[in-house]
Amino acid sequence: MVMPQIKEAVNVPDMPQSDNAVVARGISKTYGEVEALRDLSLEFPRGQLTSLLGPSGCGKTTLLKIIAGLLKPNSGEIEVNGKPVKGPGPDRAFVFQDFALMPWANVLRNVAFGLELRGVATSEREAIAEKYIAEVGLAGFEKSYPHQLSGGMRQRVGLARALSVDADVLLMDEPFSAVDEQTRRKFQEDLLNLVQHENKTFIFVTHSIEEAVYVSDQIAILLPRPSRVSEIIRPTDLRHKNVDNIRRDPEYLDIVDSIWASLRSYVE
Repeated sequence: MVMPQIKEAVNVPDMPQSDNAVVARGISKTYGEVEALRDLSLEFPRGQLTSLLGPSGCGKTTLLKIIAGLLKPNSGEIEVNGKPVKGPGPDRAFVFQDFALMPWANVLRNVAFGLELRGVATSEREAIAEKYIAEVGLAGFEKSYPHQLSGGMRQRVGLARALSVDADVLLMDEPFSAVDEQTRRKFQEDLLNLVQHENKTFIFVTHSIEEAVYVSDQIAILLPRPSRVSEIIRPTDLRHKNVDNIRRDPEYLDIVDSIWASLRSYVE
């Protein structure tokens, strides 16, 4: 097993077990003869955003789906709030890369759909959906349909749907990859605001080093297949700075350069 190195911008105490919302222990996963994950262990601090970063095909999405309960590992265990994961559950919500909206349903119905599946009364679920529609900046679009929205707006609908079910853990699979750069930057700022105010644990898959450093409390760098955690970086000091200044901060630039140095040799 490869023990991950931990780098921090400032010294902080080790995170006690009780402060981890999600724990992955010894996770291995194969697809036929392809070994995607090998004995991977990682802790996800409660109320923080952890990014999974690494070269293409290194198992980031596989790990995310195992945490979601959508895939079963060949060995190892996932715990959420101290309980083993046996399948999907209400304590986790998934934000998909391709939006995964119902084209025949309007924004309000799409956002409320998870609550509808749980049997929440119409008036209650619509009130909750309207709250999160407004929170992600889509107030006034409740009756619009997905084909009437831009890609960025559709992704906001997916995020509002995940927030509306009030899961403890939000799993985000490259949620901003399909939008333009300007929209992506606005999403990143909004995500920082959500992490600060929603008191949820975010697990975020991205290919972008800059994005990971900008939004993360913790960055787990994964090795190529079979994937293990090679390094954990906590850009602690950046979380206390104004979002407008982070990208110009020397610490931000140094961390980006350091991660690129770690990953350069794995890029083909």
